[in-house]
Amino acid sequence: MAEMNELPERESMDFDVVIVGAGPAGLSAAIRIKQLAAEKGEEVSVVVLEKGSEVGAHILSGAVIDPIALTRLIPDWKEDESCPLKIQVKKDRFRLLGPAGAIPLPNLMMPPLMNNHGNYIISLGNLCRWLAEKAEALGVEIYPGFAAAEVLYDDNGAVRGVATGDMGVGKDGQPKDTYMRGMELLGKYTLIGEGVRGSLAKQLIAKYELDKDSDIPKFGIGIKELWEIKPENHREGLVEHTFGWPLDGKTGGGSFLYHLENNQVAVGMVVYLNYKNPYLSPFDEFQRFKTHPAIKDVFEGGKRISYGARCIAEGGYQSVPKLTFPGGALIGCSAGLVNVPRIKGIHNAMDSGIEAADVLIDALSEGRSADELSAFEENWRSGSIGKDLFKVRNVKPLWAKFGLTVGVALGGLDMWMNTLFGFSPFGTLKHGKSDALSTLPASQCKPIDYPKPDGKITFDRLSSVFLSGANHEEDQPSHLVLADEALQKSSEYDVYAGLSTRFCPAGVYEWVEDDSNPGAMKYVINAQNCVHCKTCDIKDPNGNITWTVPEGAGGPTYPNM
Repeated sequence: MAEMNELPERESMDFDVVIVGAGPAGLSAAIRIKQLAAEKGEEVSVVVLEKGSEVGAHILSGAVIDPIALTRLIPDWKEDESCPLKIQVKKDRFRLLGPAGAIPLPNLMMPPLMNNHGNYIISLGNLCRWLAEKAEALGVEIYPGFAAAEVLYDDNGAVRGVATGDMGVGKDGQPKDTYMRGMELLGKYTLIGEGVRGSLAKQLIAKYELDKDSDIPKFGIGIKELWEIKPENHREGLVEHTFGWPLDGKTGGGSFLYHLENNQVAVGMVVYLNYKNPYLSPFDEFQRFKTHPAIKDVFEGGKRISYGARCIAEGGYQSVPKLTFPGGALIGCSAGLVNVPRIKGIHNAMDSGIEAADVLIDALSEGRSADELSAFEENWRSGSIGKDLFKVRNVKPLWAKFGLTVGVALGGLDMWMNTLFGFSPFGTLKHGKSDALSTLPASQCKPIDYPKPDGKITFDRLSSVFLSGANHEEDQPSHLVLADEALQKSSEYDVYAGLSTRFCPAGVYEWVEDDSNPGAMKYVINAQNCVHCKTCDIKDPNGNITWTVPEGAGGPTYPNM
């Protein structure tokens, strides 16, 4: 085999539009482009790249969807029996948990935007599979199993497309017998919808300084399980949100139980990644949540079906970077469009794809290419997305500043003021420190003693990762890149007590004794366990770990998350 520096040039394919990510944003953009092109009688070629082994394989969300954007995209979806929106929300319930009890919160106290009337409990993965069918029927080309690994630029510095990663590269960085060169997919415009903390979006934000006028990004980690429970414990259409225990009053987050069809319940927890105690483990907090007296009975005698985790962009309105750059735009979770208190981002992700498509198709009709889609940047803040995010922009900063009791009360007041009078007494608050810098040294914190899993309601990481279907070709360079191993030992281990072994929900990171150097500790990265949540890229106190795409099709295989 040839050395890496002797490899042939990549083959290329030309399209009008290249879209990275077959999530709700990317698929909505693809569908909308084809719809508008058909209305104009024009031919527009669209390709969607998806790093998962199939569409939906890497998709994970709660999820309760507001169907407003879906109705805008596919007005007759209710008449389509194949559409996976089947379970309409029948009852909303909010509860504050203490160590031994639960206090119900009256729905009348909640701002109207928290009402789930007319929303649906869904599997987002199944919705994306359905959207992919609609896109392909319109002529969109979708390539699953191909990870976009590199942004390509023209001579003027504009984005001209992406390149997929090479396949068949060994751990030593050299090509194996199975080596296959990546492809260049070139487009007049490129839309990046690769999800939260995507590797290409990070590069583009840095290159074009898209975040120079926005607040720092903020994130949470969401951990989810799907259960099949006993029929007597099932309440189809029930949506329950809780906050409080097991998290302390200074640690932000909350939990949910969504009752789907066929005696299935989606249960999950979101922990804000600005938590201070390095001994905290979001995974173990979630397992402990299921043991609460008000929650445990739901799962007694049930069976856990699926497990997964992913990070959530929680900075909101003030943290959204500039979304356009020469040759393309950021959409969906790459843009950070989640409405945190509503725990909803799907409608905004789809809307961002739709709005980007509206601007893009006009540009193509005018014969333009590789310029900046400025109208998209101008429109989103004044449109439905901006209005949705603006009303809740202070909820997370208030919680972070004042803690659970006072912060949630002030956040509720702020949402009511925005809803009733269109303004906030707080203006627009800043987020403060990044999630990485929010962590305190271990010497200032108390260790947390988590109970051992019982294998019935609570579980360990490795059995959970098994359920996620995570799989990576072992003989490949690690897609988790450690910049400075010595720094990881002197800081992450010595100062923060091995923080990464707890923030990772998949058992990727370990500190073990170094057999070759008795008494010393060695950092082990089990990249094959990675479920692509991106927590390490966000929470590492030194920014010493960078998440990149692995070989195409690697990662989790979620059937219905």
